[in-house]
Amino acid sequence: MVQIKAKIITNSKLSGNYWHLEFESGPIAQHAVPGQFVNIKVAPGVAPLLRRPLSIHAVKARRVKVIYEVIGQGTQILSTRKPGEFLDILGPLGKGFDCRHLVKPQAAKNILIAGGLGVAPLVFLAEKLKSSNPLILIGAGSKKQLLCLAEFKALGCSVKLATDDGSVGFCGRVTDLLKIVLEQTKPLGLFSCGPYPMLKSVAQIAKDYKINAQLSLEEHMACGMGACLGCVVETKAGYKTVCKDGPVFSSEELVW
Repeated sequence: MVQIKAKIITNSKLSGNYWHLEFESGPIAQHAVPGQFVNIKVAPGVAPLLRRPLSIHAVKARRVKVIYEVIGQGTQILSTRKPGEFLDILGPLGKGFDCRHLVKPQAAKNILIAGGLGVAPLVFLAEKLKSSNPLILIGAGSKKQLLCLAEFKALGCSVKLATDDGSVGFCGRVTDLLKIVLEQTKPLGLFSCGPYPMLKSVAQIAKDYKINAQLSLEEHMACGMGACLGCVVETKAGYKTVCKDGPVFSSEELVW
């Protein structure tokens, strides 16, 4: 982990309330692994007090990308920051996905399951797994809320969509689409990020089908380093912090 003043390269709206931020940081780019995050101080003053934790979306050379949703004061301020300005950033933080033994060309696919903004860290993961041609399942409320399709396709990934309103792809939850897919193939592993109810469902499906699953939890964080204990979750080995012991956990170790 480093604390660094990182220069903003781009900070622009994707669609709706979703924004794309790219900054320059050689140390963070060099050491980051999929599933880790950065903790950003959005303004130079004392307010807002807490940093904003954002999943690492992509890394290219010395540049790091994140996607965020403007939903409160902190992210609203972040959306006003301009290219050329500097952000105080801590990272890379947390434990990411372990995919070292799952990159096997011409073998069974890995399946990545995203819900909403949970798609953000899975692009970085898909880039690491692209030699195994992973299958990407993305769920959202409607077609307008889907993100990152072009990025996955540029990596050569197969993509299947699920929307609650049926505006595109499978009509229903992405976990129901996952069950259909698993009736046709058994993957090397499942990787997922999204809302808690979706992750709970993925964990149960992984148990039913006897498949290894790694889940990236979404949780409110403060320090980002495990000191404040504000983001603890219950596991079979006791309580652990999402920011330091996670955000990626094996589905089998979590108590739902």
